[in-house]
Amino acid sequence: MTRQFHEPLGDAALDQIFREARTYNGWLDKPVSDEQLRAIWDLLKFGPTSANMLPARIVWVKSAEAKEKLASLAGGTNPDKIRQAPVTAIIGYDIDFHEQLPWLFPHTDAKSWFEGNEPLRTEGAFRNSSLQGAYFIIACRALGFDTGPMSGFNNAGVDAEFFADQPRVRSNFICSVGYGDPASIFERSPRPDFDKFNRII
Repeated sequence: MTRQFHEPLGDAALDQIFREARTYNGWLDKPVSDEQLRAIWDLLKFGPTSANMLPARIVWVKSAEAKEKLASLAGGTNPDKIRQAPVTAIIGYDIDFHEQLPWLFPHTDAKSWFEGNEPLRTEGAFRNSSLQGAYFIIACRALGFDTGPMSGFNNAGVDAEFFADQPRVRSNFICSVGYGDPASIFERSPRPDFDKFNRII
């Protein structure tokens, strides 16, 4: 099969996803539908993870009752952000992701790589769910949404409240999704040039 090479995305797409995209602290009163949430998943699921383990487990907090529960477990200014946002996603990770590998990675017996080694699974699940969280943000932006990722919350409380039926799932971070209020952002923080934090050897 002949390899097809892609052209770089145009400036408009790069601006939308990276250069002009911002993290929002406030939200416009514009809903996000369940179908749009499914569209976000249907993009982010294609991002690569180790052995296609896909350990992320997402709870989409949308109802007023669920928002209040999540807000009660957040600190600082995060509760108001959660209450105002149309949706806040809890990005969790499944420590027992390896149980799904026979169908997610059928090329070999990848499940056996992780059986009996919970520290290895926990490390892999956290790292790869963090990757999926990044894909989540990119997918949201690509579909025209704004995001507001947050880490200031009670992880154990969130796990007990939102993953009680999945006791092997742990929360990683949360991220609001919707249409950001421009009045809620401040001047962009510095972004360094290549030479500041990079080396080519």
